[in-house]
Amino acid sequence: MPENIRVVVVDDHPIFRQGVVHALGSAGQITVVGEAGSGEAALAMVQELMPDVVLLDIHMPGWDGLVSTEKISAACPATAIVILTSSEDRDKLLKAFKAGARAYVLKGVSSQELAKVIRTVAAGDAYVTPSLAAHMLLAMNSGADADPLEDLTEREYRILSMIGSGMKNREIGDELNLSEKTIKRYVTNILQKLQVRSRVEAAVLASRYLSDKGN
Repeated sequence: MPENIRVVVVDDHPIFRQGVVHALGSAGQITVVGEAGSGEAALAMVQELMPDVVLLDIHMPGWDGLVSTEKISAACPATAIVILTSSEDRDKLLKAFKAGARAYVLKGVSSQELAKVIRTVAAGDAYVTPSLAAHMLLAMNSGADADPLEDLTEREYRILSMIGSGMKNREIGDELNLSEKTIKRYVTNILQKLQVRSRVEAAVLASRYLSDKGN
C-alpha cells in the first residue's frame, strides 16, 4: 500500500489555511503534518518534519512566497513546493519556478484538482495551472539569459556535471551522500531552471555553453 503524501500548508490567513487542510483531509493518501503562517516558520517546520510537499502562499508578511521558496528548496531539496495563490502575475510565476517551486496553482482550484497537483509534484513532476501555461511558454521563448547556467546553485551545477559524465541518480547520490530521491528533486530543479525537458538536453546545453565559453 502506498505511503501517504506528507504535506505542510503555509498561509498567513488562518481561515483559508484551515479550509485547505480540511479539503485535503478527504483527498485520500494525503496527510497534512503541519501548518505555518509565515515563511520563517515554514522553513523551521519543513526542516524538522521533512514533508513531501509544501503548499505556500506567495503573498505573506516577512518572507514572501518567492523568498520562502528559495530558502526552503535550498535547505530541503527533497520537498516539492507548490505555490497556491490568487496572483496571475507572469513574472511571479517565472520567478517562483526559478526559485525552486514545482507547481503554481491559483486559489479557487477544486480540492480534487489540488490533490492531483500534490500527487503530481510528489512523484517528481511539475505543474502549472492551464490558464497560465501559455503565458509561461511565451515568456520562456521570448529570450534566453546570456548564461543559461547562471541560476544554478553550486551543488546543482556539480550534479549537472555528473549527469554530463553519464552518472545515474543513485551514483550521484552515493557520491554526494544524498538519497536518490533528493537527487531526483535536484535534477527536476535543474531541468526547470535550464528550461529543458530531459537530463540529456541539460547535459548537452551545459557542454555547448562550456565549449563556447572556452573558445
